[in-house]
Amino acid sequence: MTKNKEKQKMQELSQAKSEKLNTTDQTLEKIYLTKEEEFIDQEEEIDQDASFEHFRFTSDKGQAALRVDKFLTSRMEKTSRNRVQLAIGAGYVLANGKKVKANYMVKPLDVITIEMPYERKKFEVTPENIPLDIPYEDEYLLLVNKPAGLVVHPGHGHFSGTLINALAHHLGLKQDANPTDARMGILVHRIDKNTSGLLLVAKTDQAQLHLSKQFFDHTISRKYVALVWGNLKEDEGTITGHIGRDPNDRLKFRVYQDGSAGKHAVTHYKVIERFGYTTLVECVLETGRTHQIRVHMDWLGHPLFNDERYGGDRIRKGTVYSKYKQFVENCFKIMPRHALHAKTLEFTHPVTQERLLFTNNIPQDLRDVIEKWKTFSSNR
Repeated sequence: MTKNKEKQKMQELSQAKSEKLNTTDQTLEKIYLTKEEEFIDQEEEIDQDASFEHFRFTSDKGQAALRVDKFLTSRMEKTSRNRVQLAIGAGYVLANGKKVKANYMVKPLDVITIEMPYERKKFEVTPENIPLDIPYEDEYLLLVNKPAGLVVHPGHGHFSGTLINALAHHLGLKQDANPTDARMGILVHRIDKNTSGLLLVAKTDQAQLHLSKQFFDHTISRKYVALVWGNLKEDEGTITGHIGRDPNDRLKFRVYQDGSAGKHAVTHYKVIERFGYTTLVECVLETGRTHQIRVHMDWLGHPLFNDERYGGDRIRKGTVYSKYKQFVENCFKIMPRHALHAKTLEFTHPVTQERLLFTNNIPQDLRDVIEKWKTFSSNR
């Protein structure tokens, strides 16, 4: 081999090695982005208006006529026919994309899916003895008053110390489904890690299905209390705007007013008290999009007080002079999270059909900040 050919061969090998490394880097980047997005979805509030496929089965070419409940029971290990029938009755079983009843006869090459308004668990939950504030509990459901800072669901970066781990320990054998069961979730909704307030928990299959359907059908009423920057022009109003991921920052969501992207979202708000540079508001969710209140209020020009992700962790209203700046920074220290609290839940009991209303107190950190703004406002 001549020197020129040898040199050319070395260059080709070097280029191939470089291309391989670039390909590896791109693959690692894709894996990283996937994990990052997975972490966001698991840590934050789930989209209550979304539907998630849990199971999919395609019948054989020679499939004999068979009731769909029997068809599913024969293909789902450790799942009772009663559980399948509950899912069918709640409208979660589809044949070729259409809802069916339990007596639907499966035909050859039918695509049978089970779609729920909550994500399927992909991991085993380890019970952990973590104290819980439970204002109400019966044999079918319970309510948890979640403190700010507690992650709701195990996921990338949070495999223990979550609300689900605590619930698995609390429920134990009192739950008719095993808390490590991957088929059925416990929670029927979530709130952000740094949002405090009420969460509804199902303890039986029947309660899980019926409560989830109420969220999906918007028949559950949820009221939040938020402290936002600025002085809102109107005493009450409605914010309507599609919400989707921000293409420039995968950790954030944004409003697409023209509906070109994202999902339909509606938030109703009412002013509780005005403090000049900030306002205390009540927010009622008509839909349940991820970060909905935070995104809608930011889009309105009034981000939540101390909301790091949406720019509320800096002075947004008021003249920046040293004394005022120190006052705001002291408020941030008292409440090192965004000012949002899930205060009220109203729903229909899945068994008794009684309409229930629960409300809880605003947590101490948010109360202290509200009091400081009241004093500041009165002194002005």
